[in-house]
Amino acid sequence: MMKRYLMVAALALVLAGCGSNVKLDPPIEGSPTTGVGAAGDGAGGALGQGAGQSTVTQVQAGGAGADAQGPVGVGRVIYFDYDSFTVKPDYQGVVDQHARFLQANRGRSVSLEGHTDERGSREYNLALGQKRAEAVRRALTLVGATDAQIEAVSFGEESPAVAGSTEDAYARNRRVELRYR
Repeated sequence: MMKRYLMVAALALVLAGCGSNVKLDPPIEGSPTTGVGAAGDGAGGALGQGAGQSTVTQVQAGGAGADAQGPVGVGRVIYFDYDSFTVKPDYQGVVDQHARFLQANRGRSVSLEGHTDERGSREYNLALGQKRAEAVRRALTLVGATDAQIEAVSFGEESPAVAGSTEDAYARNRRVELRYR
């Protein structure tokens, strides 16, 4: 009888570990996209996809009406290369502006939502999306934001910004979105 209780308890723990507390808010549609690449970034693609690069390739501009709680006119989406979670130094200015905003407004907080394209397993993509969100979190905290102000979550491939199986769609889905709350 004791073995049965132990088995039920172990099974409950395993199933609880499989749960996910991922938010299912839809992505912002119709936001303008502005390329912000260094000279020589990927000549072949709209978002600068170079083979083997592990860098951020583009930042989406958020207009004044995109989110009244965050810094105005600062990018809100950071795009990543395939299978990468490294934030490129060229985009440290965007991170700096968000970190300074959070530092000056300690009552504000931001959710970093990591996303991937559809390639790879669900588990792998959830982990990669989390690594991307954590990379942006580390960059923000290095400049002055506090961990208490930042929540990093992963949507993996579950919430694409663009439907489709093209290189352009894949590139637009590999991102971290900053959502102030």
